[in-house]
Amino acid sequence: MSLAFTARQKIDLVVQDNQEQLPDYLLQQERVVGAMLDPKKLTPLGPGSFKYEVTSFKVFQLQINPVVSIAVENTESKIRMYVTESHLDGLGLVDDFDLTLDAILEANPSGLEGEALLGVTVSQPQLLRLIPPKMLEKTGQSILNGILLGIKARVEKQLIVDFNNWCKEN
Repeated sequence: MSLAFTARQKIDLVVQDNQEQLPDYLLQQERVVGAMLDPKKLTPLGPGSFKYEVTSFKVFQLQINPVVSIAVENTESKIRMYVTESHLDGLGLVDDFDLTLDAILEANPSGLEGEALLGVTVSQPQLLRLIPPKMLEKTGQSILNGILLGIKARVEKQLIVDFNNWCKEN
C-alpha cells in the first residue's frame, strides 16, 4: 500500500533596500540555493544542479535520511527549484520512495514572494503495517510541514542577509 502526503508554504518577504537588484541576485544560483538550504548538506553537481541531503527525521522509530537531486532554473526575476531524483539513505525497508519539491521565488517591487510544494509517496514499510495508514499520512504531512517551515525560516533570515552582503560586494 502506498502512502502519500504533501505540504505547501507561501512566503512574502519585504526587502527594505536595493529591491531593484533582486532579479540579478536571483541569477546567482549557487549562492541563492546555499542561502535557502543548509550549505553543509548541499553539493553543487554542475550549473543548475545540486545534491541535497534533506534533514533526517524519525518516524515511529525509523530514521529517515532523504537525499535529492535538485535542478535550478532562472527566468526573468524568478528562480525555480525542483527535485529530479530522490532516494533514502540507510533504509532498506522501503521499496519505493518519491520525494517531490517544486519551489518558486520571484522578485516583485516590494521584495520577494514564493511558494513551495513538498510531497512524498512511499510504500508502507512492513515494520509499520500495524499503524493505520491515515495516522502515517498525518504524521508524514506534519513532518513535511516542519521541513518547509524550517526552510521558510531560513529564507526569511539568511536569504535577506545574503542578499544584503551580495549588494555590498557588487
